[in-house]
Formats: sequence, structure tokens, C-alpha cells
Amino acid sequence: MIRLLIGFAIALSVGLTGIGGGSFTVPALLLIAGLPPAEAVGTTFVFAGVLRLVAAPFYLAARQVHSRYFRLLLIGAVPGLMLGMVALRILAKQDSNALIVLLVGILLTLSSSVTFVPRAQAPSFACKNARWLPWLAFPIGVESGFSSAGAGALGTVLLLNYSEMAPAQVVGTDLVFGLVLAMIGSTIHWTFGSISTVVLLQLLLGGIPGVIVGCMLSRKLPAQKLKAVVAAIAICAGLQLVWSGARALGIKNAANRTPIPARVAGTVRP
Repeated sequence: MIRLLIGFAIALSVGLTGIGGGSFTVPALLLIAGLPPAEAVGTTFVFAGVLRLVAAPFYLAARQVHSRYFRLLLIGAVPGLMLGMVALRILAKQDSNALIVLLVGILLTLSSSVTFVPRAQAPSFACKNARWLPWLAFPIGVESGFSSAGAGALGTVLLLNYSEMAPAQVVGTDLVFGLVLAMIGSTIHWTFGSISTVVLLQLLLGGIPGVIVGCMLSRKLPAQKLKAVVAAIAICAGLQLVWSGARALGIKNAANRTPIPARVAGTVRP
């Protein structure tokens, strides 16, 4: 039951603001469901992809997707996505679960904190300097590939502050952008077998109704204020992951430094 509620709450945020699919799901699967990091990221990719697939028609029908910016973001983000997934795969093979948790927590905290950092607004930046969008999207792809978070949170922040689009069009463009990244990531993770089918189905049972409700309410609620709340909760989740990862690393290092116990009395020594 708890996973259905988690799926509904996360999907509601995705439908309303376009963010939260990776920022919320990975911490929930790591801290509540107890999945290994690589499996949590893989399951999140599929879950977020399905949510965005359901939400995308609402924004496409309302013509709230900027096709040129969408294309430029993908040019930079897809190579970054591949790099991030390779890094995650290497660390997972080395049994570095605690390190992955720590890094995911740091990335999530930093990306969510951007929402509250005072910054110069440049609404005409994307229009006048569109060639820079792929370069700005590259690190978003890296983070998305490594933690499945970023495509929503960072993409939305980038477009809100450096493009001339209205908030609703920013959400629509970023949502479809995140959909493509999620589809690519889901395919690769499915090939690797790093997806928990049972957990995924439970999340989707609550998530599909949640994202539909979110899309229907998106025009009636103040999305900007809701994004601040979403970012604040994501920061808390990120800090929790940082603490959990650092604590696990500390325990592991302490265990490695523990001297080997003396031989059992009576054992013949060479």
C-alpha cells in the first residue's frame, strides 16, 4: 500500500510541475523499498518514463512544447546520459553501493538547491544563444544517467531562467525532453536487468491515476510555488541520502580496518 501512495504522490508532482520523477523516486526506493542503487535508478527510469508518456499528450495537445529548444536539449543531453549510465554501471560492478548512494544524494541536493539560489534572469538567453543549449544540457544528461534525476529539476530551472517561454510551455517542453531520456535509459537498464518489476508495477498502480490528476490540475494551481515545495522536499531527501551513504561508507571503512581475529587457541602455528 505504501508504494501505491508513493507512486501517486510522485506522479501528482510530475503532472503538475514536470519534476519529481527521479528526484523523489530514487530516494524513496533506496530508503523505503531498500532496493540496491543501480536497481533503484533503473526502476525509476521506467516509472518516470511511463508517467511522462501519460502526461505528454496533455501538453502536446495544448501546444505547450517548444520543438526547437526540445531538439537542442536532446543533442547535448543524450551523450551525457550515456556517460552517466556507464559511470553508474562501473561503480555498481565494484560493489560501491554506499558511494553511489552518497553521490546520488549530493547530486540531488545540489540540483534541487539551484531553485533557491539568487541568479540573474536572462529570458532572452536561449533565443540569442541557442547554440549553448546543448552544452548546458550535457551535465543534465550526465546526472540523469547516473541518478535518473535532473531531467525534470535542472531542465525546468534552465528553461525558466534562460528562455522566453511561459511556465506552462517550460513544463511541457521539459516533460517531453525527460520522456525521451527516460525511454533511452529504460531500454538500457532493462537490457542490464537492473529493474524491479514488482516494485515498478506497484508504483504504476498509484502513479498513473496521480499523473492524470496532476495534469488536469496543472492550470488551476500555482505551479511556481509548488515547485519550491517540491525542491525543498527533494533537498531533504538528498541530504538523507548523503547521510546514509556517508554512514555506510564509514561503517565499511571501519570494518576494513578491524584487525584479523587471533587464531583459535590450540591451533598449531607454523
